[in-house]
Amino acid sequence: MDFDTFQNLSRAEVADEVHRANATVCAFPINGTRRWFLLEHPDATPADYIELNSRRHVELYQLLFDHGIDTLLAPIFEPAMLKRGETYRQQFIATGLSAVATHPIFTRFYQDYQVRVRFYGDYRKIFPETECADVPGHFDQIVDSTREHRRRRLFYGVSTRHALEDALELAVQAYLSQGRMPDRQTLIEMYYGEPLPPVNLFITSGKFNAFGMPLLETDDTSLYFTVAPSPYLTEHQLRAMLYDHLYSRRSSAKSNYSDLANADFGTMRTFYQTYRETTLGIGTLRNGTWCPLIPEESNS
Repeated sequence: MDFDTFQNLSRAEVADEVHRANATVCAFPINGTRRWFLLEHPDATPADYIELNSRRHVELYQLLFDHGIDTLLAPIFEPAMLKRGETYRQQFIATGLSAVATHPIFTRFYQDYQVRVRFYGDYRKIFPETECADVPGHFDQIVDSTREHRRRRLFYGVSTRHALEDALELAVQAYLSQGRMPDRQTLIEMYYGEPLPPVNLFITSGKFNAFGMPLLETDDTSLYFTVAPSPYLTEHQLRAMLYDHLYSRRSSAKSNYSDLANADFGTMRTFYQTYRETTLGIGTLRNGTWCPLIPEESNS
């Protein structure tokens, strides 16, 4: 299937292609929400942040689910956020984390899309005796109320330390109770609360760092980093990623260089010579924010 044909498929038809390829697991750390909020809603108040941010998160989750993804990993709190200071924690963390479990925008979405919700990480230990102390209880309630949903799954990552520490702690606990170390699949189930297959697609924005999917990344996980903050993700853009994962990357794995004509080798060499000093992942600071250099910029 060519790219233009794929772009013109209905959402249901794209979902069929995704299911046929068994590419239904996506990690999607939504990054850059504060920049998106300030740029797109300059007249809004900080009190509007949770409402508008919640609405955009749900729209993005719906977009992915409508295109055939049935399991989403969504890290919403990572250790790096601790560096943003007390004001950020007071204004955004407690209310933001609770929102995914209590805000009507989310709870209606879980019901309408039959989403089973779970949380992973050391969230039960997050900020005890602070304004965040009630968050784990809210998480438990939404996990319980969506337990019977079977159509889709959404795993929220909430952790204040590196996932390796959590995994090691779980492995030690299993060894002490059972007398043997758990294998990878057992450890995955212990960490996430239920069995999970490997992640097929990882999508985020900003620096080229893959995170939030411990134990689930493999050599077949396709990594995608958008230039604009994650809330700007469009349907056309998502379909470009899906097309790349479903067709371009799989076809390139079957390439046989012995079948290439001399002209094809010449085209390949010209391409590599043109971009031989271009490195994906290099960025620059703009107004204090890291931004990736696109090839045209890095060669200018």
